[in-house]
Amino acid sequence: MISFETHPERYNHWKLSYDGAIATLALDVAEDKGIAPGYKLKLNSYDLGVDIELYDALNRIRFEHPEVKTVVVTSGKSRMFCSGANIYMLGTSTHASKVNFCKFTNETRNGIEDSSKYSGLKFLAAINGTCAGGGYELALACDEIAMVDDRSSTVSLPEVPLLGVLPGTGGLTRLVDKRKVRRDLADLFCTTAEGVRADRAKDWRLVNHIGKPQEFADMVKSRALKLALLSTRPAGKGVELTPLGDNRVVHVEIDKAGRTATLTIDGPKDAKAEKSADWYPLRLARELDRAILDLRHNHLDIGLWIFKTKGDPQQVIELDGFLRASSKDWFVRETVGYLRRTLSRLDVSSRSIFAIIEPGSCFAGTLFELALAADRSFMLDAEGAQIGLSHLNFDTYPMANGISRLASRFCGEAPELARGELFDAKRALELGLVTSTPDDIDWDEELRLAIEERASLSPDALTAMEASLRFTGPETMLTRVFGRLTAWQNWVFNRPNAVGEQGALKVYGTGAKPKFNWERI
Repeated sequence: MISFETHPERYNHWKLSYDGAIATLALDVAEDKGIAPGYKLKLNSYDLGVDIELYDALNRIRFEHPEVKTVVVTSGKSRMFCSGANIYMLGTSTHASKVNFCKFTNETRNGIEDSSKYSGLKFLAAINGTCAGGGYELALACDEIAMVDDRSSTVSLPEVPLLGVLPGTGGLTRLVDKRKVRRDLADLFCTTAEGVRADRAKDWRLVNHIGKPQEFADMVKSRALKLALLSTRPAGKGVELTPLGDNRVVHVEIDKAGRTATLTIDGPKDAKAEKSADWYPLRLARELDRAILDLRHNHLDIGLWIFKTKGDPQQVIELDGFLRASSKDWFVRETVGYLRRTLSRLDVSSRSIFAIIEPGSCFAGTLFELALAADRSFMLDAEGAQIGLSHLNFDTYPMANGISRLASRFCGEAPELARGELFDAKRALELGLVTSTPDDIDWDEELRLAIEERASLSPDALTAMEASLRFTGPETMLTRVFGRLTAWQNWVFNRPNAVGEQGALKVYGTGAKPKFNWERI
């Protein structure tokens, strides 16, 4: 069982330090501390365990240290920034493990860009040694990249020439979409296994700044301080992210035989503000986040997630009103950001999702996002079953396509709908907000048939279909990253004798550029 609960005192691979407005995350991977046996994390390479620590560290910076305005991501090892995902780890992993690893890694890097855009937390990659593959992709997620010009360190994306696979965390897409690298230069860079040194990297826009070894530390600090001037994060007292404990608002019941998981979410009791880790919106984000990750990584045979809620929908709408009115408060802003990123995990989870709306449910406002994220929603046509929209449904939780789930539901053109009003089943169906509204005579049987039919399908086979259907509307950098990743993973990671269950692809030959034994593919 993979645990996503950790703390800086238990980190094996990252060193987190603070200096006023600047936090430094130094990657110093412990070779013998892989998350699974069978490989060593050499050359500052990473596995899921390394990224779990990175994800935890980012959340602690966001909530526990609001005074931090710039995060410097660098290496704690000499002459080696990061060599990317550990190839031996990939070679001993199952198909599902590789897919979930790449997905989590992507989401963590996307979260870096999300914090820069919405929270004013800026990021500077300080490449102080050789940087390859996923290491460079981590740097690409930052706002700026500084690289040491020591005449030996290089940046590279060697996956295509050396492994015959696509860089797994958006490297190719960010080169041209984000860094605006000219296409012919990007093509040359991505097929040059040995990479490029600092001077050419700057000329090609692969990095922003270069500096000689003796001046590199001062240059990094200077750039970090200048980035901090762009930040909108205020100084203030942070909120400790204490362990979740047992007093949960997200309850998960797993039916192994039926291959389903039912997630029941308790609604809020009131809209009052409380700057603590137990404040309802923050606790909801953390618990839902943990539940999604646990189901993805530890319950691979569960193909259908069923969402239910319990509470007063009006209370949810009132809480959303408070969140909207308090959007300039740093703690509220970070909490909404956590909710936004957590909800985005649902959109790219290769599992079917149903929402069940009954009397006593509170699918309204933020919690109605769960129904909007679902592939189908069933609402009992009975007194007491209600749904509602708040302002947050229209502009606060965009998907990877840059528009709301509400707009995505209507293929990019959301109709004008009332905010703050509760709709019964008949009205919800007329407005197109739910899929089906059986009465109490047909309810149990229709649900049973829908659930059994869906659970009988392969969750892996549904990945590409759901990814296509969920992301209507405009294409963005993120939809391209996830769309290409999904298609590539379902092919390359599932090939016989490819990087996977039956061992990593072998290389042969001599010289600087090993070649594949393509006969094995």
